[in-house]
Amino acid sequence: MKRLLDLLPAPLVQFIHLTRPFFLLGGFLLYALGAGLARYLGHPLDWTAYWLGQGCVTMLQLSAHYLNEYYDADIDQENPNRTLFTGGSGAMGLPKRTALLAALACLTVGAVFTVLLYRDHYLNGPALVVLAFAFLGSFFYSSPPFRLVSTGYGELTTSILVANLVPAFAFLLQTGEVHRLLAMVTFPLTFLHLAMLMAFSLPDYGTDLKFNKKTAMVRLGWQRGMGLHNLLIPLAYLVLVLAVVQGMPMRLAWPGFLTIPVGIFQIWQMNQIAEGKKPRWQLLTFTALALFGMTAYFLTLSFWTG
Repeated sequence: MKRLLDLLPAPLVQFIHLTRPFFLLGGFLLYALGAGLARYLGHPLDWTAYWLGQGCVTMLQLSAHYLNEYYDADIDQENPNRTLFTGGSGAMGLPKRTALLAALACLTVGAVFTVLLYRDHYLNGPALVVLAFAFLGSFFYSSPPFRLVSTGYGELTTSILVANLVPAFAFLLQTGEVHRLLAMVTFPLTFLHLAMLMAFSLPDYGTDLKFNKKTAMVRLGWQRGMGLHNLLIPLAYLVLVLAVVQGMPMRLAWPGFLTIPVGIFQIWQMNQIAEGKKPRWQLLTFTALALFGMTAYFLTLSFWTG
């Protein structure tokens, strides 16, 4: 991959870094989860609606990435603990307004996809409401006047958007109605996603504190923030157990429990840091991403193959 990037023009390489395409995989995975649930419940998939909806989700993701880069690049450049997943993209060779123009372009393309969904009668009332909330959450995560990222509620908003609203949007485009199984499978992922974001914010803690960027970790303080992280992981599996008790078929839920050892390792790493051991930020953030991503993948796979 690095050799391929070396063959590309430098501005294009910087723009790819700015885009952070790796994070787009989460949108594809969670969207597939919602559609997989619709398929499992016996709804034949409309692939036109599927890909138009996926286009909306991807454009919202990209616009949120670019807006975050535009508003927070100056702070992120001061971060000495930048990892592959935190501290901004590191694309410093492009004019700052490039990120803003890219965000506006993505929002325009997303609006086109939305119009096409509406024109072809795919965008029912519930799906439209979910899409509206997804737009508001992604746009105002970094953008003034709300800048949720600096209120302490940005992580919670993002987790609800990614783990709840994205699967719900895919499901509603296919079915037009809600189903309790959707909440059963997405709420455990919400807790794991929030734990992931808490882990992601820890390497940035010093820089965020210096520039008064009041993330959830800064507002809580590192001790309580790390404690919340350690609580969210077992809580996710507990909610999945409760989903089984409430009627979720075990054959769909059991793959989600396969990641428990990863969750235990993640908590152990956090406890090691709390005890004053030298942090390994790359490993910490990678494990947090792997825990959420693997759980989402296994649950998605269970619906597509169930």
